Amino acid sequence: MKTVLITGASRGIGKACAEKFASLGYNVAVNYKSSKEQAYELCHAQIERGLSAKPYFADVSSASDVKKMFDEINKDFGGVDILINNAGISLIKVINDVSQEEWDKIFAVNAKSAFLCSKEALSHMLKNKWGRIINVSSMWGISGASCEVPYSASKAALIGFTKALAKELAPSGITVNCIAPGIIDTQMNSVFSAKEISDFVSEIPLLRMGAPDEIAHCAAFFADEKSSYITGQVLSCDGGYTV
Repeated sequence: MKTVLITGASRGIGKACAEKFASLGYNVAVNYKSSKEQAYELCHAQIERGLSAKPYFADVSSASDVKKMFDEINKDFGGVDILINNAGISLIKVINDVSQEEWDKIFAVNAKSAFLCSKEALSHMLKNKWGRIINVSSMWGISGASCEVPYSASKAALIGFTKALAKELAPSGITVNCIAPGIIDTQMNSVFSAKEISDFVSEIPLLRMGAPDEIAHCAAFFADEKSSYITGQVLSCDGGYTV
């Protein structure tokens, strides 16, 4: 049975991915930082269904936390076969109001975490000559968003990370791909008013927000054995917004 680690898995897209992969028969390592209760509830719900899920604490922007988490997962499941770098935070501010500390934090959580987790996962993947790394970027990493420069830049960095790492790891049988979600109905977007959401949705060709489980479906596609000839790709799941 293969093991998948999903960072930031206690809610939103991460939670949907955890539920999806558990239903597909994977061991699911549910990473959380501050949402302990939600992570434990998520895992308990999967276990009650006869599925495999276990919570793991880590601030994924911390190298020591990441190493400790991987040591625990390796002990419990023997290693991570599929890594979904999903953890992310946003910031809405004009660039002149963004502090250096805020910029560094955005990049630490959204980009550095993928570097740290990928490095730890690779020892097991390289040994097995098989692995999947799936990075969750954003449509703003493709097109950029006004008043979200740090977020857009960090998500664009994740796309570059995906493409370069895919070329580096391809000879070892490890694929690296990226999902670029559009506006998804998650807590991250609850900061917007109903009017703001309505105005934005009117610009989406499919005229609706996306659902977390639609992103989870994309992740499952990249993880599937039949997707072994796909690497270095960015899959936009945004209702046609960036077409």
